Amino acid sequence: MGVRDRVDAAVLHTMMNLPSGLQRRLAGTPVRRDGVELAAETQLMLRLQRLIREPAVETLPLARARRALVRQARLVGAALPVGAISQLSVTGAAGPLPARLYTPRALLSGGAGQAGLLVYFHGGGMTYGDLDSHDPACRFLAEQAGVLVLSVGYRLAPEHPFPAGVEDCLAGYRWAVDRAELLGADPQRIAVGGDSAGGYLAATTAIGAAETGLPCAFQLLIYPVTDYLGESRSRGLFADGFYLTRRFMDQCTEMFLPRPEQRGDPLASILRRDSFPSGLAPAYVCTAGFDPLRDEGEAYADLLAKHGVEVTRRRFADQIHGFHNVVGCGRSARSCNLEVAAVLAGAIG
Repeated sequence: MGVRDRVDAAVLHTMMNLPSGLQRRLAGTPVRRDGVELAAETQLMLRLQRLIREPAVETLPLARARRALVRQARLVGAALPVGAISQLSVTGAAGPLPARLYTPRALLSGGAGQAGLLVYFHGGGMTYGDLDSHDPACRFLAEQAGVLVLSVGYRLAPEHPFPAGVEDCLAGYRWAVDRAELLGADPQRIAVGGDSAGGYLAATTAIGAAETGLPCAFQLLIYPVTDYLGESRSRGLFADGFYLTRRFMDQCTEMFLPRPEQRGDPLASILRRDSFPSGLAPAYVCTAGFDPLRDEGEAYADLLAKHGVEVTRRRFADQIHGFHNVVGCGRSARSCNLEVAAVLAGAIG
């Protein structure tokens, strides 16, 4: 990190760890929407973003925007301690893909054996994000859930539009299943997960696994994108001012799905599916109350339940899109992430 990054991170971490009452005074008048109040800590974080003039990703040229998203993730994350990290190359749909295997300290000290494994796909609108942007989140999940986490870097749009990323993730998951024992994983305790666009990819991968007979024990879907056609109520309610914006989503959709007719494809808009394969893994779908994607994530959970899939639906009412990355500072988002990690531990730990 450069000097400015270190200064900004220090200021943010200090403010995010202030007493709750002081945070409320600094954050300003409480923000209420749809009958719920935004967490004071989150409101303060958004205010600090404006004060340090952190540019919105969608206002920047693509290459610079990608660097900015990684920077923002690092500001709210941290190089959290983890047992070990291995740099790997996995087989994607069209060639090798970068990957990282995170091993928690508990597994290093517990002796040889087979552990649960989460195959993780990062968010970023299918256009942004990489192994670095979600490194803190993967460290956190590995350590707090006590499982192996394999983060896979799939191809991004616009260089590789739909369905490249979808195909990469299923291929990467198949690679992990085929090499489970070499990775130290129990083949019967392999899960798939991700946040935002990564949640969408985790869902399509779980479906693909069920269709092709690959074992999949669990799907962890964190505020997933599920509908590239719809205009849900939450997309309108939270279109601006809560980190994820309508402009960002529209830009990503145009790059990932350049042909409008693709947006109704059930492989793109999974909320439009009218059937699911038998044996689809149980799902945990969590959403944020101040997130444009809230309603479509919850609608997807309801759709899974309608088709007989075991599903747990959880809304973190006072959070925004992106809380999954806020693991290095503060208390509110971290508490939510601890709950998510506990769910993962219960499923495959």
